[in-house]
Amino acid sequence: MQIHLVDATYELFRAHYAPRPPVRGRDGIVLSGVAGLVWQLLTLLRDEGATHVGCATDHVIESWRNEAYAGYKTSAGMPPELLAQFPIAEEAIRALGLVCWPMVEWEADDALATACRRWSGDQAVERVLICTPDKDMAQLVRGERVVLLDRRRRITYDEPAVVGKWGVPPVSIPDWLALVGDAADGYPGIPGWGAKSAAAVLAVYGALDRIPRHVSEWQVPGLRNAPFLAASLEENEGDVRLYRELARLRTDAPLPERTPAELEWRGAPRREWQAFCRRWGLERLLERPHRWLGAAATG
Repeated sequence: MQIHLVDATYELFRAHYAPRPPVRGRDGIVLSGVAGLVWQLLTLLRDEGATHVGCATDHVIESWRNEAYAGYKTSAGMPPELLAQFPIAEEAIRALGLVCWPMVEWEADDALATACRRWSGDQAVERVLICTPDKDMAQLVRGERVVLLDRRRRITYDEPAVVGKWGVPPVSIPDWLALVGDAADGYPGIPGWGAKSAAAVLAVYGALDRIPRHVSEWQVPGLRNAPFLAASLEENEGDVRLYRELARLRTDAPLPERTPAELEWRGAPRREWQAFCRRWGLERLLERPHRWLGAAATG
């Protein structure tokens, strides 16, 4: 089997901010994100042939990372109409008959990392596809068995592709992010370090802990401003280690499923799905699932 792990938070955001007229449901509530997420899931199931699927959401935006670093991303400033769609999106995922992991304290990324660790080595699993373009998730890629799938651009990143895109192998992604920073997550990286310099140094040493403390010992071809970079790294040693902790994905999120077989999609339960659509005024989606639970698939 192949397992598709979906970053439903990403899909919700992308659909909500898509440059098209908003989708409104019952009483005029904005449901653009929910509708877009549903379309993406149905496309994954119908056109891309996914059979075993797990979807993760940030039920609460704040997580353990906010306790570790005050500047980490929060829900502050997020549009209320977007935040209000998270529980509805989770309801939609379940109504489609898919497994949903709504994260509290952990992030959706941690749930996907946990699923990767739990099932990527299972003999019944041929491949795990992580459905998101998020560079944080590139750290999970392993050979061709665990890959990152950018469905919008139709690009699959295996280990050589990760190196080609970010300049470092998957295991070095947290160290690279710690140096460069991640504006989307709210940590700035280390002054003077950019994507190219971080990739050049980590291509030689692999991890922050193996970078020599004295610049005279650095053996990085073509690197400019090495003395400045070394000084900045030393001055910000505590920060860079904290940022790496933030970038590293946790693999202990509380997922109830114990076997990959529990992720199998057997079809949408018709009654539950149609009740969901009518409850939220999404009648346009009533008959969209191509397979109903207990019925044979149709084209």
